[in-house]
Amino acid sequence: MRRTLMKKIFWLGLSLVITCLITACIRAPLNTINQVSTIDALLAGSYEGQIPLEKLLTYGNFGIGTFDNLDGEMILLEGQVFQVKADGKIYRPSLKVTTPFASVVQFKADYSFPITKETDLKGLEKMIEDSNPNKNLFYALKIKGTFQTMKTRSVPVQKKPYPPLSAVAKTQPVFTFEAVSGTLVGFRSPVFVKGINVPGDHLHFISNDLQSGGHVLDFRLLKGTVEIDVCNQFFMILPEEGGSFSQVDLGRDRSKELEKVER
Repeated sequence: MRRTLMKKIFWLGLSLVITCLITACIRAPLNTINQVSTIDALLAGSYEGQIPLEKLLTYGNFGIGTFDNLDGEMILLEGQVFQVKADGKIYRPSLKVTTPFASVVQFKADYSFPITKETDLKGLEKMIEDSNPNKNLFYALKIKGTFQTMKTRSVPVQKKPYPPLSAVAKTQPVFTFEAVSGTLVGFRSPVFVKGINVPGDHLHFISNDLQSGGHVLDFRLLKGTVEIDVCNQFFMILPEEGGSFSQVDLGRDRSKELEKVER
């Protein structure tokens, strides 16, 4: 009886060790941004989900993106996926849901600094730029703070035939929250990724009470802390076959469309 029990304990322990080793192997390397599709494909209306969220989580525990059929804004924070739909509220999607575009990283801050004076989005961008002079690397940005105001937007779910994102943005709902605390999640990308990702800062917001969020348009930040993960590797996951991705014109300059959509 005792020998049988010891065998069960042995095999249980071995199973746990193997599980831990497998988990360690599939975890994405540090300092590596992993991206599904391209921003220009999204601008052109390629909204079909490509990979499920459960697979996306193997590439990182932190990031932003959107969902199948452009159903809202994605926030990935501490390994948890949040969905801000067109009503401005936060939902927890099934991990079987797919994404057409997302950027994620295994977040580990390389440095941080406090924000002790009131600032807006442009002021924060300048602080981040001044904190590290190398403009040719990627930065994952996590900013926890208290905001006097926060202005965000989300996008409503789309149906085929898909309109371009610039057309969707004309009817997007915009939200303004007051006296709210939360976290900004996003990336600063170098200018040479034009057409692939968003050059400059791309941020989403989630409130501490998990009641509000969205794509950041502007804010008044009273105080907070900036954490920055400097990333020198970039990996892309592209749709292999079929879908609208294979049909979109990725040679066209969509920078003006991007500016309208982002700001």
